[in-house]
Amino acid sequence: MPEGDTIHRTAATLHRWLAGRTITKARSREVAFDAASLVGDAVASVGARGKHLLVQLASGRVVHTHQGMKGSWHVYRAGERWQRPASQAKLVIETGGRVAVCFESPTVELLTANAFRRHRVLIELGPDLLDPSVDIAEILRRASTLARQVLVGEVLLNQRVVAGIGNVYRSEVLWEHRVHPWTALGEIAPEQLEALVATASEMLRRNARPPAPPSRTFGFGGPRVYRRTGKPCPRCATPIVSALLGTQPRRVYWCPDCQPAPTGRAGQAAGGGGGSGRAASGEALSGG
Repeated sequence: MPEGDTIHRTAATLHRWLAGRTITKARSREVAFDAASLVGDAVASVGARGKHLLVQLASGRVVHTHQGMKGSWHVYRAGERWQRPASQAKLVIETGGRVAVCFESPTVELLTANAFRRHRVLIELGPDLLDPSVDIAEILRRASTLARQVLVGEVLLNQRVVAGIGNVYRSEVLWEHRVHPWTALGEIAPEQLEALVATASEMLRRNARPPAPPSRTFGFGGPRVYRRTGKPCPRCATPIVSALLGTQPRRVYWCPDCQPAPTGRAGQAAGGGGGSGRAASGEALSGG
C-alpha cells in the first residue's frame, strides 16, 4: 500500500502537471462518479492528507482517491502508451495534451464542497506527519484515548491517531528505537511514543521529495528490517524475523535481539518470530 511519502510525492507531481489547466475530457468506471461534469472545470490544486490524494477543482468540488493495496496514479502525454491496461483505469482526466490516470484505486469519488467538509474518514484522520506544522501533542492525546493493551505496532498504523505511516515505516521506526511490535501502549512512556512518531515524520519527509528515489532511504541506505526476514540485522547481525499483526493482518518485521519481546500476554502472542523535479513521460506516480 502506498504510504504518506508516496502520496504526497504523487500529489506534488500531479499538481505540476495539472494545476491551472482546464479539464477537456474525463471518464470513470465508477457508476456514481459523474466524470462528464468535470469537463470545463479546472484543476485548482492537488494535495494530500496522509494516504488520501485530493484534487481540488475551481468549482469547489474535490476528487478524492485512496490507493488501497494496488492503486496508482500515472501521468502521460496525449497519445502516449500507458504502462498498465486501460481496463484497470478507474478515472482518466485529460487537460489538453496531458493525461492523468488513476489505476485500480478502491476509493474514487467526486465530492461537493459541503460533502468534502463533512467527509467522515477525512475529518477523523489524525495529524499528517508530512504536514510542516504537524501537531505531535495531538497525536499523543489521541493515542492516550486508546486502551493500554493496544499494541504499539497497531497504534502506528491507526490513521485516526497519526496519518501517513504504513507497514514499511512501522517496521523501520520500531527497529530504530528498539521497540518490539507487540509492546502494549501502556508499557511505553509518552516520550518513547513521541520519539517514534518524530522519527517516522523525519523518515517520511526525507523520502517524500520528488522525484521518486530508486528506493526509500532509512539512515544510510534502504530498509533495515522490512522484507528482510532471515537476513542479518544491520546492527547486531541477528536474523530478522516477521509475523502478521493486527485485526487486518499486515506483516511486521523486527530483530529479536535488538527488539526483545515484552513480557506477559502480548509477548506470548508475538512468539519468537514467524515467518526528478518534473514528471517524466509516462511516470508511475504511486503504487502498491
